[in-house]
Amino acid sequence: MTTHRIPRRMTRPLVGLLILIGCLAGGAASAAPPDTLPVPVVTIYPGDTIAADMLTSGTFPAGTAASYPVIASRAELIGKVARRTLLAGKLIARNTVGEPDLVRKGKIVPIRYQQGPLTITASVLALQSGALDDMIQVRNIDSGKVVVATVAADGSVRVDAR
Repeated sequence: MTTHRIPRRMTRPLVGLLILIGCLAGGAASAAPPDTLPVPVVTIYPGDTIAADMLTSGTFPAGTAASYPVIASRAELIGKVARRTLLAGKLIARNTVGEPDLVRKGKIVPIRYQQGPLTITASVLALQSGALDDMIQVRNIDSGKVVVATVAADGSVRVDAR
């Protein structure tokens, strides 16, 4: 009986190939189901409000949602505003969408200061846009003084006592 010896330079690639085949054969039975994640149907541009009909489901390798900072459900997207361009069929990163702005830069909005029973209101010019609970700079129309205020749910801003 003749035995053949495998040349040393071939043993390493051969061992790697055998390991790969073993992983593929053994891993097939325990493979997790693929992730189904929301993706845009059409290109969504910055400033667009995301509606349900703009989204569909895409299939991605198992663990994609856990491994990358992407949005995993449609409910997290509907009603949000695109901060960057979202391409059709591509995953949506968490930092590319945000809450809609309640106060727009350049608009006159009411400001409110409240401490106990005392409430003071005035009109200010928004120097920045802001969503709910964002802190933005505003300028008092009468005095010209710039203050930092917090955006309220009704589209006004409030100044907290210091």
